[in-house]
Amino acid sequence: MPTRVDRLTPLPENVLNLSVSQRTWNGVHIDVAEFHCAGRVVHHLGHETETRLSVLLEEVGSHCEPRLRENQPCPIGYTPRHMDFAPAGMEVWGYGANTRFVKDATLTFDLPALSERLATEFDADAVATPRLRFADDRVWTLVRLLSEVMDDLDPSTQLYGDGLTAAITARLFAHPLEAGANVRGLAPWQLRRIVEYMDAHLPQRVELAHLATMAGLSQAHFSRAFKASTGMAPYRWQLDARIRRAQMMLIDTRASLDQVAEATGFADAVHFGRTFRKFTGATPAAWRYDRKN
Repeated sequence: MPTRVDRLTPLPENVLNLSVSQRTWNGVHIDVAEFHCAGRVVHHLGHETETRLSVLLEEVGSHCEPRLRENQPCPIGYTPRHMDFAPAGMEVWGYGANTRFVKDATLTFDLPALSERLATEFDADAVATPRLRFADDRVWTLVRLLSEVMDDLDPSTQLYGDGLTAAITARLFAHPLEAGANVRGLAPWQLRRIVEYMDAHLPQRVELAHLATMAGLSQAHFSRAFKASTGMAPYRWQLDARIRRAQMMLIDTRASLDQVAEATGFADAVHFGRTFRKFTGATPAAWRYDRKN
C-alpha cells in the first residue's frame, strides 16, 4: 500500500522532510508519519477512498487544523490531542500556519472485512458520520501505544497490536450496548484450550483472531473474557510465559544469554535483558546468579 511519502512526492511547500512507518494488524492499516517543517503547510491528507482515522500525536509550532477545503478554515475550535474521522469518499486537508514538527497516525479500515473478522456489527451512524477535531483519550492512548511498536518485530507484538486495533475499532464503531457489555471470564474448557495452544506455540507469533475463533467468540469479547479469567491481556500472558520459560533455562541449563534470548523469541540478548528486567526487577545474569549461589 502506498505511504504518504509516495502520495506527497514532491513534498508540499515548507515540508523539509517526511518519514513514514507502516504496518497492518487485524486488517487495520496504520501509517505513522513525522513531518519536519519550516512555516505554513497545507496538504491533502489522502486516503480519501478509504474510511480512516487521523490522530495527532505531537505538534510543535502552530496548532494543526483539519480542513474540508484547502482554503476554508475548520469550523470547529482547537482541541488538544484531537482526532479526525472521515468516511470513505470524504476529502480532508491538513493545515498549519507556522509548523515545525508534526507526528500523526492514520488508520484505515476495511469495515466489511473487519465486521466479519471481529464478528461484530458496527453502528451505522458511527460508521457514516464524519467527526473533525473530536477528542477521546482512550482511543488516543491506544493509537499512541500502536505508534510506539510499529517497528517492533518481537513475536508478542502481534497479539499486542491485534488487541489494540480491536479495542480501537470497538470504541469507534461498536453499538453502545455491546461496547459496555458486562465482562465475564472464559469457560474452563475455553481457557484450558487457549492456554494449551499458546503454551505449545511459544515463542511463535499468534494472532488474536485465531485465539478468538478457537474460543468461539469475537475478538473484543475474547480479549475481555481472557483478561477477566487470567488478569492479563493475551499479549501480556504470552510475554509472561516467554519470561517464565527463560527463567527455567537460566536455572536448568548453561545456555548463554544469547541462546536463551533466541530460544524465547527475543531479537537479541539486549532486548531480552531489557524485557526480563521489566518483569523481574533484575537482569538475567543477576537473576541466574542469585538462584544458583
